[in-house]
Amino acid sequence: MPDSPRAGLQLSWFANPSGSGATVVVTGAFDVLHVGHLRFLRAAKETGDVLLVGVEDDQRVSAWKGPGRPINTGVERAEMLAALRPVDGVFLVHGDPDVKEPEPYTDLLRPLDPAVLAFTEGDPFAEEKRRSAHLLDALAIEIPLVEGRSTSALLNGRRASHAGA
Repeated sequence: MPDSPRAGLQLSWFANPSGSGATVVVTGAFDVLHVGHLRFLRAAKETGDVLLVGVEDDQRVSAWKGPGRPINTGVERAEMLAALRPVDGVFLVHGDPDVKEPEPYTDLLRPLDPAVLAFTEGDPFAEEKRRSAHLLDALAIEIPLVEGRSTSALLNGRRASHAGA
């Protein structure tokens, strides 16, 4: 069950944060963890001291990514992320999939006191994340995408290669 109601979005901690200093927050689906995710998280961690990763819950990911997604449950995705060296804490984001505006995210993230909000180049919610960063008086950092290493690209490539088999 979520820890704190925040204007339509709630968070629940999977792995409580460790460390202190400038906090960097990233959120996303992180479905089918791959090297692109790892490189993104390493780059995000370089912008601050403590990296907190928000994992969108299954209902939210399914609504955005379509049928058959996520491949892995939110708890499994959080467990994988918590095991990665750059990650200092992991939380799940719960709420109505239609909630995408900056203000609910701002309300959700404000208690974390982020100095940086990091997101991947080409993120469909980049503008909302920039606005959230502004409202939080945090720096918005766009990290370049690792070419060919998005979950959607990997899954679509896999489906294409199996179609001819």
